[in-house]
Amino acid sequence: MPDTTRPIPPGITEGDLDRALAAIAAAIGDEKVATDPESLADFQDPFQFPGSATNIPSGVVSPTTVEDVQAIVRIANEHRVPLWPIGRGKNNGYGGAAPQVRGALMLSFRNMNKVLEINEELGYAIVEPGVSWFDLHDAIEAGGHNLVASIVDIGWGGVVSNTLEHGLTYMPYSIDQASHCGFEVVLPNGDLLRTGSGAMDNNPTWPLYKRGLGPTSTELFMQSNYGIVTKMGYWLMPKPEVYMPLWLQLWDDSQMPAVVGALRELMLNGTIDMRPQLSNTLCMASMLTARAEWYDGPGPMPEEIIDKIAKELGLGRWMMRFALYGDEAVVDHNFAKLKRRFESIPTVSVVGEKHGADEWETLPNPHERVQIGVPSLDLYKMAGWSGGDEGGHVDFSPVIPLTAQHAKAAQDLFAKMCSEAGFDYLGGMLPINARATTFINVIPFDTKNEAQVHAAYEHAKRMVAAAGKRGYGEYRAHLSFMDLAADQFGFNNHAQRRFNETIKDTLDPNGIIAPGKSGIWGRRFRKAGFPQQ
Repeated sequence: MPDTTRPIPPGITEGDLDRALAAIAAAIGDEKVATDPESLADFQDPFQFPGSATNIPSGVVSPTTVEDVQAIVRIANEHRVPLWPIGRGKNNGYGGAAPQVRGALMLSFRNMNKVLEINEELGYAIVEPGVSWFDLHDAIEAGGHNLVASIVDIGWGGVVSNTLEHGLTYMPYSIDQASHCGFEVVLPNGDLLRTGSGAMDNNPTWPLYKRGLGPTSTELFMQSNYGIVTKMGYWLMPKPEVYMPLWLQLWDDSQMPAVVGALRELMLNGTIDMRPQLSNTLCMASMLTARAEWYDGPGPMPEEIIDKIAKELGLGRWMMRFALYGDEAVVDHNFAKLKRRFESIPTVSVVGEKHGADEWETLPNPHERVQIGVPSLDLYKMAGWSGGDEGGHVDFSPVIPLTAQHAKAAQDLFAKMCSEAGFDYLGGMLPINARATTFINVIPFDTKNEAQVHAAYEHAKRMVAAAGKRGYGEYRAHLSFMDLAADQFGFNNHAQRRFNETIKDTLDPNGIIAPGKSGIWGRRFRKAGFPQQ
């Protein structure tokens, strides 16, 4: 049974929490502090079995200014109340907006959602942490700028939060998560820092040049709990003359590694300069249809049904979404080159159609709109593969070398594990760059089925450990197994973890900012027995 008592952070009393909440309300305004159940309902893993969530907050504070954030952090330090910062809290496959520590105080940036600047001449925006992909797209359009932003599949997510999590977008500037430049950060003591060139007053290259003088601290604030980012520069791409969305179909599952090998060649030589999305039949089908429309039996979907889906929906056994951008002559040349290379592989076909800027907003296929920076919610259907409107999924995404050999090894491992655990195998790859790729595993379930939910989370944990034994580490971690994912990075007796803890203890001696984020726990929580097994 779930614990229904009021969630109080470990190491403090209910009185301590109440005094902290009262002090925060006095400092930033009563209307920015909430503890009622309705306000807190959004701040938990949305895919847990209903009523079973234990990682729930004690309250939510919603700042509107950087000064608000500084005040919240200082008061939280004084009262030793842990904070869990959230930009939009919409990455549901990784735990959504739930805090790692029960009773933590949510610091929600949904009301700090201004696009502060768009510079067309130099191609960048400066955004607050609550800005969604819809917000950024609308600001570009409202200003009439000849620019496009590289975005994610589902537009409700946050530009800053996705970037801080090493999240993946698709256009050329997305390769190796290269779009961010310059952070403003509230440190655990409430001090304000600007990274890179922002360390100099009035430096115009803050959103243009990622470094400054001395060590570059920007990356320290990504997937960490060393500070709270309150502003970020984000590079935008000039609108290309031609955009050509492309589709590759593969009908022979055994040829997937050969496609990966060809993809690496074409990315390394610059023919493909963006992030493709390679998905197997069921991963692609989950964005178009529901499992129950094809098969409602127990265990993983039979191969003959998968073949039927592949044929009737015209998907193939693997399908790759990708694109070309640029001057028409260059696009034509690169299309001919990649088509020739891919179609040298048996059962592969590649098709595409060129579009000018006047067509992008109204392309009928949401996949094709995403790759040119037009956000929507159309691709959220994936969550309903099992369970319909009450469906959910947990995601596991290790990084592997972008080679045929590793693609085959990873697929063999993950497909076998899914089959043994009784789950459909929804797999795919999103290359991080021309040399490495995430191998996405989407584990779907019906949230109304408590046993199935539990089995899915346990299956994901087994996959984390099995992949770790082969040297495949997660590129980001679900809330429920962050510590397990961090455990896999064990070189030299976990030297990286010890390094991370040293920084955490120095910057945040009370351990108040996002305790447990990415497996980083401050001394206070380690002494109290965290992480708990």
